[in-house]
Amino acid sequence: MSDRARALRSGELARAAGVSTDTLRHYERIGVLPQAPRSQSGYRSYPPESLERVKLVQHALRLGFTLVELAEILQARDRGCAPCKRVFGLLENKLASLEGQIKDLVRLRKYMEQIVDHWRSRLGQGEAGKRVHLLHSLAAAPPPGATNGNLQRRRTQR
Repeated sequence: MSDRARALRSGELARAAGVSTDTLRHYERIGVLPQAPRSQSGYRSYPPESLERVKLVQHALRLGFTLVELAEILQARDRGCAPCKRVFGLLENKLASLEGQIKDLVRLRKYMEQIVDHWRSRLGQGEAGKRVHLLHSLAAAPPPGATNGNLQRRRTQR
């Protein structure tokens, strides 16, 4: 058997994949990684293809897949099923969710910019060394997503 085809111990696989041995054991427990056979001395002995599987899992986690989803998908694949449509649908949903989060973050950034402008004005109008109650102003601040016109109206009401 060549070095490439030889089984890997937990530490070897963990180092090669950039994860901990605890991660490998966890992956086995939840079914993301098949149970590794044990050597006569009790060490886990992972087949060489386990490295590709762990790297696949790590990459999928960065895309937003959960370990539960991956366990279901990989176990189906191991049984000979083709879960491709499910994988595609999950990623499509994750992309849509990400787009929503980005929109929320853009709204939050605009809101924070309004607050910063407002606070800059308050600091400029305040006396040196005196409190201008910036944090207290948040209680009366317009909700996120309010337009600059709304902020201007609130400023003139004070």
